Amino acid sequence: MLTAALSMSALGVGLGALLGVAAKRFYVETPPIVDEIEQMLPGTNCGQCSFPGCRGAAEALAEGSAPVTLCPPGGRDLAIELAEVVGAGEVPTGALSGMEDTAPLVAFIFEDHCTGCTKCFKRCPTDAIVGAAKQIHTVVTDACIGCDACVAVCPTEAILLREKPRSLANWYWEKPDLSHASELMRRAT
Repeated sequence: MLTAALSMSALGVGLGALLGVAAKRFYVETPPIVDEIEQMLPGTNCGQCSFPGCRGAAEALAEGSAPVTLCPPGGRDLAIELAEVVGAGEVPTGALSGMEDTAPLVAFIFEDHCTGCTKCFKRCPTDAIVGAAKQIHTVVTDACIGCDACVAVCPTEAILLREKPRSLANWYWEKPDLSHASELMRRAT
């Protein structure tokens, strides 16, 4: 029994040392711009950009093989910041057309249709859905990024995306409607 324990320990130490040497020898240093871009991305690994997580998206952006508008949860502001970091200059207005000044979306669960199947909160990358098996679920709107992952897996179609409700944290003034201001100015003169 002592021989078996010693041989397993020696095997563990030997393989551990071999892995340590391999890690040092085959280490690949990533460019610092990849780390900088990854810090800018939301870090939720939601997959909406069609890359395997935010690290994969950051690597593709650094290589120049992905557009700066790849992150829907980050929105327009993130696309503009990424263009500055990557050195793409100004983002063409056509590229931002899908990201126009729309309000952020969050998931909403119709509780009378929720069966408590737990498929939605297993897919949520930010743990914004709260609930238990065979219980009604709800969404924590401050944590939801509107990634649409929960909507796709809900078997009862009890989840949809809505505009984020206004609170003191995200309240803003509405843009004034100036479409008839020129008409008023013309009549005044």
